[in-house]
Amino acid sequence: MKQNRVVVTIALSLAALYFSIAAQAQNPTAVQRLQLSAFGGLSAVYTGLDLGKNGSLTLGADLALPPFRFVRPTAEVRATYPVHDGQVASEKSVLAGLRVDVLLGRRFHPYVDFLFGRGEMDYSGNGYVYTNFVYDVTTTNVYSPGVGLDYDLSEHFAVKVDGQLQQWSSEPTASGKIESKVGTLGVVYRFNFNRGPIR
Repeated sequence: MKQNRVVVTIALSLAALYFSIAAQAQNPTAVQRLQLSAFGGLSAVYTGLDLGKNGSLTLGADLALPPFRFVRPTAEVRATYPVHDGQVASEKSVLAGLRVDVLLGRRFHPYVDFLFGRGEMDYSGNGYVYTNFVYDVTTTNVYSPGVGLDYDLSEHFAVKVDGQLQQWSSEPTASGKIESKVGTLGVVYRFNFNRGPIR
């Protein structure tokens, strides 16, 4: 609970600081003030538990806020669901958080993000045995910092390469935590409601 309050406090403080700065800045005319996009892709998930891995589908949406200088904050939500169960465990999660895009030219859009949400670890076969207990399913908070790159193919479409380092708590390990790695290759679609150039 205490960690949740700290994360929320930091996020609100950063948002307040950003909007106070953005209110005094002039936005570039070539960039829409708000930009909605959706993405989907295939993910390779390395669970961090006994070298387990599974294939998953990741879907999400981004709402890009007004840019400031060479950065643009974005609110993001994403969900990952296994389509190929792992031999040890399969992870599914729903996450949301803040992403910051670095505005470099017209096509390359690198970013960093920090997402938080809930995840479920489903153990394969007859469950996972640890310290005389058998675990079938565990549900926990997930913290997920990451980096990525969107490369524009056209005004509406882009290719996405994304990596996340996720921390799962309340898991059957000595530390009670698991660090999983998620790599995603996908496609982005940007909506344009202004009948003008997106960027």
